[in-house]
Amino acid sequence: MNSGSPTAAQKGLKHRTLSAAILDQLRQSILDGTHPAGTQLRQDALADAYGVSRIPVREALFQLEAEGLVRMVPQKGAIVSELSVEEINDVFELRRIMEPRLLERAIPLFTDADFTKLDAIHARFTAATKAHDVSQWGILNADFHMALYDRAALPRTRQIVAALLQTSDRYTRLQLSTTEAMDRAKSEHAQLIALCRAGAVAEATSFLDGHIGKVHADLLRVIEQRAARAKAADGLRQGAGEATTQEAGADTRRGARSKSLAKGEDLR
Repeated sequence: MNSGSPTAAQKGLKHRTLSAAILDQLRQSILDGTHPAGTQLRQDALADAYGVSRIPVREALFQLEAEGLVRMVPQKGAIVSELSVEEINDVFELRRIMEPRLLERAIPLFTDADFTKLDAIHARFTAATKAHDVSQWGILNADFHMALYDRAALPRTRQIVAALLQTSDRYTRLQLSTTEAMDRAKSEHAQLIALCRAGAVAEATSFLDGHIGKVHADLLRVIEQRAARAKAADGLRQGAGEATTQEAGADTRRGARSKSLAKGEDLR
């Protein structure tokens, strides 16, 4: 007879459910910039904030580490990861290998229902870009790409690509930070749908490879521009600091001269 006390299995399920909910919230907070790069995510503080024990928080942080959104640092714990050029190159090079392969397998099996789904996602993506709803860009971009590959009978490859697209979320938001990039993404997604409808397998896979490559190049350019702006800002701050130091020195010398004059000293 059940005494009403939760079983070990029920406790485990509760922890997994809590962990998944916390994971979703933390991931969203990292992707939308609430927790910017370099932020320390303390288990005890998060547990208090969510009103839970540390166990589901720790599980969520380990998953975020696996996704590349945080890194575990000795003595500090979980730190929100910086944007890494090495990781970006790795992710997008893998995508260019795997996604055209998936699309090649999927196109001959497309149905009308598949195109209806793609059209609906594309419409939502277009609406989100028009509304500047940054929180939806990466999600809908991933949904669109995965919908292209639904029919591909390569479950392990699809699983890997889904993880790569999830990692790409924060990068997609950054890359789509210009009107030009958003307009091109909408146009190229529409072209991909048209090529798939036409059954043009070779053209579609080649276009997809180029699409991912352009996003990759855009992203590297945005990061380079951000780094240049940050360097320029540091130079301005350093110059301002040196000017302040020089002015302070001049004030000190003027003060000393005034005191000497007051004493009648000959400063010639």
